[in-house]
Parts: sequence; C-alpha cells; structure tokens
Amino acid sequence: MNISFLDLTIIAVYLVGIVVIGIWAGGGFKKQSSDKYFLAGRSLGWGVVGASLFASNISTVHIVGFAESGFTSGLSDGIFEWMAIPCLIFLGIFIAPFYFRKKIATLPEYFEKRFDGSSRTFMVIFAILTALLIHIGISLYAGATIMKEFFGLDQFWGVLLISFLTALYTILGGLKAVAITETIQSVMLLGGSILITVFGLYMLPEAGIGSFEDFKAAIKPGSLSMLRSDAVVKETGGIAWYAVLLGYPVLGIWYWFTDQTIVQRALGSKSENDARIGPMFTAVLKLAPVFFMLLPGLIAYILFKDTIDASGTGQTYSILVSKVLPTGLIGIVIASLLAALMSSVAAALNSTSTLVSIDIIKRLNPDTKDNKLVYIGRITAFAVMVISILFSLVAGAKGGSIITIVNSIGSSIAPSISAVFILGYFWKRGTKEAAKITFAFGLLIGGLMFGFDFPDAEGMKLITDSWGIPFMMQAWWAFVICCSIFILVSYLTPQPTTEQQGYTFSSSAYFTKVKSALDYRILGSAVLLLLILLWFIIEVMA
Repeated sequence: MNISFLDLTIIAVYLVGIVVIGIWAGGGFKKQSSDKYFLAGRSLGWGVVGASLFASNISTVHIVGFAESGFTSGLSDGIFEWMAIPCLIFLGIFIAPFYFRKKIATLPEYFEKRFDGSSRTFMVIFAILTALLIHIGISLYAGATIMKEFFGLDQFWGVLLISFLTALYTILGGLKAVAITETIQSVMLLGGSILITVFGLYMLPEAGIGSFEDFKAAIKPGSLSMLRSDAVVKETGGIAWYAVLLGYPVLGIWYWFTDQTIVQRALGSKSENDARIGPMFTAVLKLAPVFFMLLPGLIAYILFKDTIDASGTGQTYSILVSKVLPTGLIGIVIASLLAALMSSVAAALNSTSTLVSIDIIKRLNPDTKDNKLVYIGRITAFAVMVISILFSLVAGAKGGSIITIVNSIGSSIAPSISAVFILGYFWKRGTKEAAKITFAFGLLIGGLMFGFDFPDAEGMKLITDSWGIPFMMQAWWAFVICCSIFILVSYLTPQPTTEQQGYTFSSSAYFTKVKSALDYRILGSAVLLLLILLWFIIEVMA
C-alpha cells in the first residue's frame, strides 16, 4: 500500500507521542513503590477504568478480525461483544466492589484466600498462559499482519517494532502508564472505526445502494442477524445462537471476572463506586463494535467483493482503509489500529509482571524489598514479550478467523476456572480440595481439547468438524463436567473454614435502598434495557 508522507508523519507522531505520554504518566524514570507500579496506587477513576478496560479488550485482533468476519459472515460475531455486556454489568454490581473491599491485588491472591495456595498456583499458571497466548501472542500476530499489509514489513520486523515501542513505556511506567495511554487509545480506536464506517457508507451510492432494502439485497441472506440457527450457519457462517448463549458465559466468567489482565484496572480503582461504574461504562462502549467494526466488513462485501478473497484472508481491513479513506485520515486510522494493539499488549505485560512479582516472588519470599519487586516485574515483562514474539510467529497455524482463534483458545482455558470461581464465590460449601481437583481436571481436558481440535494437514479439526461440536459447545460441556466435579468433591470433603467462607458473596452489601437515579443498579439496568432494545431492532430488521 502506498502511504503518503502526511499519513506516515501522523503515524510517527502518534507512536512517539503515546510512548512519551506513557513514560510521563508512569513517573518517568523515578523509582516507584510496588503498589503504584502494579496497581497505579489505587488512584483510577471510573472513566479511566472503563476506557482502559475497553482498550485492553478491543485490540487489533478485534478491529482486523471483525472486518474479516463481517465480510465473510456478517454481524454474527457481534454476539460475542453484546454477550459481554451482561457480564460487565454483573462485574460492576457483584464482583469488582468485592475485590475492592477485600483489597485484592491479584486474582490468584483471591483464590488462595478463598481456597488455598495450590489454587493460587493454578491461577498463576492459567493467567500467565492466557497473557502469553491470547493477549500478547495473538495480538502481535494480528499486528504483524497489518504491518505487512500497510507497510510491506516482514512479519518478524513488524512484531519487533510494535513490541519495542509498547514495552518501553509499559516496563518503565507500570499500570498508571498503561491505564492513561489506554484511555487515549480508546478514543483513537473508536474514532478510527467510526471514520471507516462513515466514509464506507458515503461510498455505497456509487455501488447502487440508495436504501436499506438495497443494502439488504446486496449482502448475503441473514448477514444482519446475530442469532442464527444451524441451517443459517451452514449458509452464512458464524456460530449457532444456542452455542453462544451456552458457551459465552463460560468464557465470560473467566475473562471478565478472573483474568488478571482485564480485572487489574478495577483493582486499581480509587473508590468502590469507581470500581462499580467503570465496568458499566465499558458495557456501554461494547455496544459500538457491532456498528463500527463489523458493519464495515459488510460494507466491504458490497464495495470490494470482487477484490477481496471470499474466504477471508485478513486483508479486508487494509483494503477498506486504502480504498475508502482520503489522505490524512488514513494515518489517523492506522495510528488507531496500532493504538489498539499496543493497549492490549501493554495490559498483558503489566499483568504478568504483577503476577510473577506478587504471586510468585513475594509469596516465596515475603521479605523481598519493594524496589526489588518492581525490578523483577520489569524483567518479567521483558521476558514475556520475547516469548510472545516467538509464539506470534506461528499463531496462524490454528486456522480460521482471528476472532475464532482467540475464542477457541479461550474455550480450552475457561471451563475449570469459571466453575471454581462462580461456585466458590456464591456457594460457601465449596472446598479447597474440590478446587484443586477441578483445576487439575480442567488443565487436562483443556489441553486435550486444544490438541485434538488443532487442524490437520487438510485443515480438518477432529472435535469441531468430525464430531460436530463447535468450540463454544466444547466450553459448555467441559464447564458442566467441571461444575459436577466441584460439587461432588465439595460434599465429600470437610467444610471450608470461617475465614475461607468470608471470601464468598454476602447479599447484605448489595440489596440496600436505592437513593439516587445514578445508583449503580439503575445504571446497570438502563444499559441492559438499551442492549435488549438494540438487539430487538437489529433482529427485526434482519
């Protein structure tokens, strides 16, 4: 792609600017306490919490992957975004304020206090694997694809450049640097997505599209619907509605409630109200990807279906940028794309450094000095980045769209964590023995699911293609088995101690009198009603 000097200048200024802002926000080269480095000194307001949560979640993987899946199968993948909204509301009402009150620094720390040290160890392993495989590895893979499309950079050098810039301010600045830059990057990535959508819609009349009926006639039948039957899935692609409705909550509990990379922003909140409202702000922002990230893929199908490979090769987004936008705006949109990538990678680097320093080093040696914990955290971030670079170079071997790759990896990791957390949080009878056995089983079954469903030389997946069980249903059935194991073992082992039961849900803290129209329960209900209304309108129009 031929990028103008003006666009290149905009991209360069943005990259340099975000690195400078990140280093400044994190305190520059000054020494930091572990609390400030890993949790931003618990000083984050709800706006920063919400925006940084969104930026941590919506990465280049989503922007590139949604354009691709929008082109090949319409709005189907939007169900992942909108199913996240109830999870975020639940996080704000029931989970995040609990973490805040208990002054939890890491999610593995919570599991130790609720169960025991073995559960904490399992969670550290799971969390680090998640950061390596999903948050950084796959994100770098998607970023390298874009760098090659736009700049002609070899995949390795594209990954290396992005990694260096992101690691620079993340390693120096800690969570405060990550959260502040993510807030800016949220504005950038939403702004870039809106620009592509608006200019794409503006071009539709040139393709003979003058009304909504013309638009529907020009796309594949059923492309606007997110709730699809098996028969429709065979025609348009995507995932059947029941598989997502059963499988997504399994992934959602793990991802939104227990993934250190995501929840760390709420842990750094400056007040309980900020911990509540922040995730609800993210829930509002999660409405946007359907309209500004998936819809452009449908627009690309109408405008450029003769240019883009019908199978979806990841080139949809780059063609949209090059064909739809004028000079100057191309630079802004590419900068927003890199912003999305950097925010996800930075969040994962910060979380892994926190996990290693707090959950491994400090746990093994409680007398470790504060400045040494920060130093170890920085070394960890560097090491994790190197490992993730290597993984990103082979990430495409899993097959399928980028969004499918991410969610299929998640379906292997999530079931046991979700079962142990949700039952352990809401059920006082859950025991440490049950947690250990469920985690061990989950690790085994997750590895088998990932291995057996890895595509063979012909691209066939044993569980998905031969057995007819999509990854979402794999997650659901694994979750059901893990829940059964947890409940059975809990009844066969001694009751938890009073201290352990103190880390379970207590209804008295949540069902107090509503005193304001801005009460978190009113806000959460309003967002949920808005979701239902928009979803109903889209399905009727589809």
